[in-house]
Amino acid sequence: MIAHLTGKLVSAGADHAVIDVNGVGYLVGASARTLEALGITGDHVTVHTEMLVSEDSIRLMGFASADERDWFRLLTSVQGVGAKVALAILSTLAPEEVQGAIARADSAMIARANGVGPKLAQRICNELKDKAGVALGGGAEAGAASAPAAGASQDAVSALLNLGFKPAEASAAVKAADDELGAGASLDALVRLALRKAAK
Repeated sequence: MIAHLTGKLVSAGADHAVIDVNGVGYLVGASARTLEALGITGDHVTVHTEMLVSEDSIRLMGFASADERDWFRLLTSVQGVGAKVALAILSTLAPEEVQGAIARADSAMIARANGVGPKLAQRICNELKDKAGVALGGGAEAGAASAPAAGASQDAVSALLNLGFKPAEASAAVKAADDELGAGASLDALVRLALRKAAK
């Protein structure tokens, strides 16, 4: 698992940045808030990261703070919220504003983000209200029920969530795969076995 990247900001677009780490350029998706925080081309930067694994791609997302990354994980655990919508929310609202809006059930505030309608905003508030009161920033722990363990297991859960599985289903399938494969299992092996477990 790649937890963070530290290197030189090579370029930035509307929704991504390229960071040079020892001669390797990493393209990371990012919110407008993170892109603004990174500064200008040539600056030395650090981003917290989240890997998204789907059937046909592997993407790396970058965040200016651990809190923003943790809220990205929580938001994408909600049905109907993909990476694009989660980044739109985090571009519009700071992590503490997202937390406050959900705690107050202020769906109108969440709906200010591009691509978020009233029904989706209400679903986000309903599904995450129990988590909004928890102080985030605990790395793997911040994934709440979605992550049974750190490392490859956490990335495997994230992969299943991105494929449309519910958090409880993803967590249970990855835990079963992790128990069967044992410590040191690769992300690829975990995801493949977890998908078979979840399909049963």
